[in-house]
Amino acid sequence: MEYLEDMVVGTKRGFGQYHVTREEVIAFAAKYDPQPFHLSDEAAAKTHFGRLSASGWHSCAMAMAMIVEDLKAHEHAGLGSPGVDELRWLKPVYPGDTLRLENELVEVTPSRSRPDMGSFRSRVTMFNQHDEPVMRFTSIALVRRRP
Repeated sequence: MEYLEDMVVGTKRGFGQYHVTREEVIAFAAKYDPQPFHLSDEAAAKTHFGRLSASGWHSCAMAMAMIVEDLKAHEHAGLGSPGVDELRWLKPVYPGDTLRLENELVEVTPSRSRPDMGSFRSRVTMFNQHDEPVMRFTSIALVRRRP
């Protein structure tokens, strides 16, 4: 179990693998982001995307799926998250892409008001199979301190 005291600023890790399918891109878009370039090859061809692309919000959901899978393998005393900062979609994500994440711990802060917990910030970058960064954000998470 990893607690706040175990976290070291500067630690970097790579993890995850997520294969993006055409069916999933269309299903997500149809339900949550029904813009034409996420739903139709013809509509996407008329945009700067050039072809069907995943919603940025779908990219966030795929990142979360990889993060949760990694948490199952590397248990820590997490208490949820108050949000993310600096979310950027850097390149389109396309059906057929295989995604992975890199994480760098950039800040660890004990809580002043809750001595049993603290927070940390991580810079998370999503890469495609060509090692091109496609999304980046700063994750903020809450975590227990060692009992």
